[in-house]
Amino acid sequence: MTLFSPAAPVLDADLASTDLIAPYQAVRHLSKALCQSLEIEDYGLQAMPDVSPPKWHLAHTTWFFETFLLRPYLEGYQDFHPGYGFLFNSYYEAIGDRHPRPQRGLLSRPTVAEVYQYRTHVDRAMERLLRPQAAPPAVAELTHLGLHHEQQHQELLLTDLKYNLAINPLRPAYRDHVALANAIDPTPLEFVDFPGGLYDLGHQAPGFAFDNEGPAHRVYLQDFALANRPVTNGEYLEFIADGGYQTAAHWLAEGWATVQNEAWQAPLYWEQRNGDWWVFTLGGMQPVNPAEPVCHLSYFEADAFATWRGCRLPTEAEWEVAASGLPIQGNLLATDHLHPQPAPGSQHLQQLYGDVWEWTQSAYLPYPGFRPAPGAVGEYNGKFMCNQMVLRGGSCVTPPGHIRPSYRNFFPPSARWQFSGLRLAREF
Repeated sequence: MTLFSPAAPVLDADLASTDLIAPYQAVRHLSKALCQSLEIEDYGLQAMPDVSPPKWHLAHTTWFFETFLLRPYLEGYQDFHPGYGFLFNSYYEAIGDRHPRPQRGLLSRPTVAEVYQYRTHVDRAMERLLRPQAAPPAVAELTHLGLHHEQQHQELLLTDLKYNLAINPLRPAYRDHVALANAIDPTPLEFVDFPGGLYDLGHQAPGFAFDNEGPAHRVYLQDFALANRPVTNGEYLEFIADGGYQTAAHWLAEGWATVQNEAWQAPLYWEQRNGDWWVFTLGGMQPVNPAEPVCHLSYFEADAFATWRGCRLPTEAEWEVAASGLPIQGNLLATDHLHPQPAPGSQHLQQLYGDVWEWTQSAYLPYPGFRPAPGAVGEYNGKFMCNQMVLRGGSCVTPPGHIRPSYRNFFPPSARWQFSGLRLAREF
């Protein structure tokens, strides 16, 4: 199964574009393509409260377009089902009550077939709304938001599905042909120096960005150095062998308590078989490849490893300064690998985009002057600016056209099911 073709349209960077039908269709088609290898039993799985079933992702993204675009802007639009607003609202308090998040996996109805019928109903209505001669100016901006929202859920669909499949003792594969690299010698770890000074941070280029990426503002940085590539499995194995999970001095207090309470001994999805480390991938169980970027770490684990190495995690400002001006390319979802790959060579900075999300030491907080948008869409990012840490750069399941130097992902520090790794930083 190939998810992308060279001619596949991507999101138009121009928010005022009137040619939105092709990008809309491309994004919506990809969500269905990601589900082609699923069995019907897979669609309803929810192995923990923080993940959602594939069926829910397909319906929730559809609900978003119905709620924020079709109801207010398409004259005569009729809801597909009067109860779907309650079932598929995620966290928008201004919209109304919703089905409890931990219970999404208990919904046998609507059926998978009915969810796909719901998508078809909304898609046909959206195509009417997006006709250039009919769309009000506000529709383009909200459509871009909806498409980027769906891209987030495409990534979450794969991330959540990996967790849902991993709890099965059979360790079933999402699909058989996930790309796995040979165990090669990794690119030597080196540090790239960046001078201190005043830098502009936040989204400034034309095109779409989420509200939490701005306003653009100026920050002062001390001299810093960033590793030329992410930390590898082989380097993390050294941390494990050196008693990293048994040494409290490496850990933040809350991290050490989490390690003890959860009995962590290795990254999520790792397990030992006859003395060898194996890892669950979207292609099933595979031997741990020392050359690949280490993945599925919590912030606590990333910070503990950096401390053990005598380094630290970068701030999000340092990461963005290092990434600015570099091409946005790498092992993203478009490569169809669905798995982190070893560093490709001896470039100045490698794998800033794709492979693994990189934890930073920055708390997820508003930039100076940030104000959430009015109405329900203002609940999209601002309400979560507490008890979360920022990750940067995207992963091997991030859709193309969805990542930018200013993109701010965020998760609680104990979260491990995201494709999250780390890059070392230090002063120079």
